[in-house]
Amino acid sequence: MLQGLVQSGRIVDLILGLVLVEILAVALLARGRRRGFGPVDALVNALAGVGILLALRSALTGGAWTSVAGWLAGALVAHLADVARRWRADR
Repeated sequence: MLQGLVQSGRIVDLILGLVLVEILAVALLARGRRRGFGPVDALVNALAGVGILLALRSALTGGAWTSVAGWLAGALVAHLADVARRWRADR
């Protein structure tokens, strides 16, 4: 069962669902408590992970190397945006 989930890339779909739940939970907690990091920060942070997960899914399902590289490049852009937001917030 697990082997089939991994080989088909469906494991990544399940993890992406968990990431969505995490973003929603962070947004709700930040809204209710008025502290912590906000939903935009959570989203920008999560996008880097989503890009890596989609690159993994593409690789597992036999996607072209350009697809894998594209998702990884998108993850890098999201990561750099996250770092820039944090850097500005600390100043």
